[in-house]
Amino acid sequence: MASGKTLVLGIGNILMGDEGIGVHAVNYLEKHFSRPGVDYLDGGTGGFHLMEYFHQYHHVIILDAVLDGQPPGTIHVLRPRFSRDYPPTLTAHDIGLKDMLDAIHLLQQQPRITLVAVSIGKVPSLSTELTAELQRVLPDIARTVCRILDEADGSSSG
Repeated sequence: MASGKTLVLGIGNILMGDEGIGVHAVNYLEKHFSRPGVDYLDGGTGGFHLMEYFHQYHHVIILDAVLDGQPPGTIHVLRPRFSRDYPPTLTAHDIGLKDMLDAIHLLQQQPRITLVAVSIGKVPSLSTELTAELQRVLPDIARTVCRILDEADGSSSG
């Protein structure tokens, strides 16, 4: 694992509108809030092909959409350890992502994982654009990720 390195991993299908919020958010962060020691990655719809990244970083921040009945754009910060700790309503790609995270745990090579889950309003339709409500929360998601990074920096230096 890379000492001190953090990966911000956006998960989602950008062809399904708001379901792609994780990917849109990671691209927004990379463009506006790039910082040393932090890498940004469009992880697409997740799955085992991402496992190698979990071995390369000591902290992985996952940005993803949830269908949890909360108002669209609601941001939740979770620190899951096992797949059962994730919101039960992650969208279609969650099975591969959850399976991969359980496999990483079984291999005892799990980095610190923080999930930034963003509520979306309904099962998305085909579109490459976010709805206006989710477009508006991109800066809030970015501030949330920056706060997580700042807290991690504070805890690692003291």
